[in-house]
Amino acid sequence: MVTRQYQISGMSCAACSSAVERVTRKLESVTQSSVNLTTGLLTITFDEKILTDEAIIKKVERAGFGAELHVDKTKQEQKEEQELLDQEVQKTKHHMIANVILAIPLLYISMGHMVPWPMPLPRFLDMHYNPLHFALAQMVLTLVILINGRKFYLVGFKSLLKGHPNMDSLVAVGTGSALIYSLVMTVGIPNHPDHVHQLYYESAAIVVTLVMVGKYLEGRSKNKTSEAIRKLMELAPDTAVLLVDGEQREVPVGSVKIGDWLLVKPGSKVPLDGVVVEGHTSVDESMLTGESIPVEKEPGAQVIGGSVNYQGAVTVQVSHVGSDTTLAKIVKMMEDAQGKKAPISKLADTVAGYFVPAVMCIAVAAAIIWALLGHDLAFVLTIFVSVLVIACPCALGLATPTAIMVGTGLGAGNGILIKSGEALEIVHKVDAVVLDKTGTITTGKPAVMERISHIMDVDEMLQIAASCEQVSEHPLGQAIVEAAKEKGMELYKVEDFQSLTGKGIRAKIAGKQYDIGNRRLLEEMGIVLGEYEEEAKAIAGKGQTPMYLAEEQKILGIISVADPIKDTSKEAVQKIRDLGIQVYMLTGDNRLTAEYIGGQVGVDKVISEVLPKDKASVVECLQKEGRRVMMVGDGINDAPALVQADVGAAIGSGSDIAIDSGDLVLMKSDLNDVYKAIALSHATIRNIKQNLFWAFFYNSLGIPLAAGALYAINGTLLNPIFAGLAMSLSSVTVVGNALRLRKLKL
Repeated sequence: MVTRQYQISGMSCAACSSAVERVTRKLESVTQSSVNLTTGLLTITFDEKILTDEAIIKKVERAGFGAELHVDKTKQEQKEEQELLDQEVQKTKHHMIANVILAIPLLYISMGHMVPWPMPLPRFLDMHYNPLHFALAQMVLTLVILINGRKFYLVGFKSLLKGHPNMDSLVAVGTGSALIYSLVMTVGIPNHPDHVHQLYYESAAIVVTLVMVGKYLEGRSKNKTSEAIRKLMELAPDTAVLLVDGEQREVPVGSVKIGDWLLVKPGSKVPLDGVVVEGHTSVDESMLTGESIPVEKEPGAQVIGGSVNYQGAVTVQVSHVGSDTTLAKIVKMMEDAQGKKAPISKLADTVAGYFVPAVMCIAVAAAIIWALLGHDLAFVLTIFVSVLVIACPCALGLATPTAIMVGTGLGAGNGILIKSGEALEIVHKVDAVVLDKTGTITTGKPAVMERISHIMDVDEMLQIAASCEQVSEHPLGQAIVEAAKEKGMELYKVEDFQSLTGKGIRAKIAGKQYDIGNRRLLEEMGIVLGEYEEEAKAIAGKGQTPMYLAEEQKILGIISVADPIKDTSKEAVQKIRDLGIQVYMLTGDNRLTAEYIGGQVGVDKVISEVLPKDKASVVECLQKEGRRVMMVGDGINDAPALVQADVGAAIGSGSDIAIDSGDLVLMKSDLNDVYKAIALSHATIRNIKQNLFWAFFYNSLGIPLAAGALYAINGTLLNPIFAGLAMSLSSVTVVGNALRLRKLKL
């Protein structure tokens, strides 16, 4: 089984996307078929031994739509594609403006005599003196307007003939009926001047104009929902300064290979992911992490393509190119998220699939009923056109994807990458959050926590210990060296360094021998802790590792090292708990350390001494209890649990495997983003429900009104013009409401 994506063209509303889904699901071996109306992507899962790409494309084309295999485009191709879309929106805008200008005299001619105050017309256009000229003037203006809006007729009738009527079909049949009826009345005017009172040119023209206004606003709004992706793509520069034998050459980024050395000058963007090999600088990575403070970079530090180099010039060795760069992966992830449907959209899709045929049946039935009740053809036509025009399924189709696109864009802007609409929806149902300890609650990097000495200055003790450890590769020793560097200490020259496996190290400074290590090392040397005993127990009780410094046979003091808790972890856990969600901490650490850390950050329950292979089982047990679980982790050992959970959230500083396994990626490595992701999900789902409400509200209220419900009560009949206005408003309301999400403060 394979899952592929196809770009579908020619879709105008939810009825179209539903038709594509319906015909492709009938193909042999297809297990899943989903179309996103906003992105125009068909995602289909099938057996490639049974079904071919050509067969899928032919099936879609027979249904009246265009289809081609979706391929990842280069930055230039995507830019050209966006320019074409912008041109299409501009073309629609020009036709719309022309139609609005033409509609003004049309309304003046056709309806000026109906207003209470006099609106004079030249005698040759006056309906009382020259009824034929009056009709012909309207006909000419209407035909020009309809030619500008010919797309509705070309697509609408084609879809109708293919057996998949859509929104364009409703507009085409409705306004076409009004036009034909008016043309017949116009031909009869010379013999029957009273036919001039039964013209519906303005209804056809104004409905098409209003629908065009709605389509233009919708297209412009759709472009806005994709802004986040476009802005991300624009971050990467087009050229890079390549260093070859000491010479600088400006080359296209696409020609750079892994291992090449690039010069990144102050104020310019880092072209591709890489490692600093020369120079020191600070880099603005806010576009990826949302963190406004520049990050210091020195040789060995990783830099991300698209970030901005602030101060010094640095030489970078390229580590990733093309689709493997961090920026390209984020863009791909966002495109995939926006192309996938959330389960909540299935309701709207199901309704839309049956909606257009049902509306046509309602329109015909209403027309027949009013005709049987003795009303004339003009009245019956008004009912028929109004029902067809007001019942647009566009709003239904736009309700979910627009909100998801804006939601994923907002998340990306805050350093929260959401891989699918489904993940975004499920997050708001989460009632249990499981946090890995190391690298998630804690920084994942050992640091010096406490320094205790009863016989010397603690700074001097740290300087001696760091000097001994400076050639050690052990993470605990490196933590001591790092602490000394942070204090600006100058390290002493070391002689006779020895690594004592499993115990510590031994070194000489100025002829004096020092030992640094664990309790086992002291016991072997016969050194008694004495007055440090209680302090060592207290340190161990806090989950810290005590490292003892001894000179000859005398203990000088204790330096404790631990994986420190992130500054934001406690606040984030409290925020999550305030939402009524239970927070668990899951770790392989011993119970004492785990319970101390868990107590410090305030989790509900600590699960310790869990082997990496058992983490997924813990998540599964919680799911069996009926909980919706979000797992948050950063390591390779967390990957199975991230996949097992209902939603997996990977810490951005974690392993590639963890990031690939997660449904969300928290780029800032900050647990506050777990809370933000949940808040964003709640806001997005609330927005989708509001959109669906308005979409159903417009149609459930509009169709009975258009079918003549009010006429039966008080004699009021809905004009097709107002039906067209209501239809356009429904789409604009839904898209406008989705765009409100962009103002959400996370």
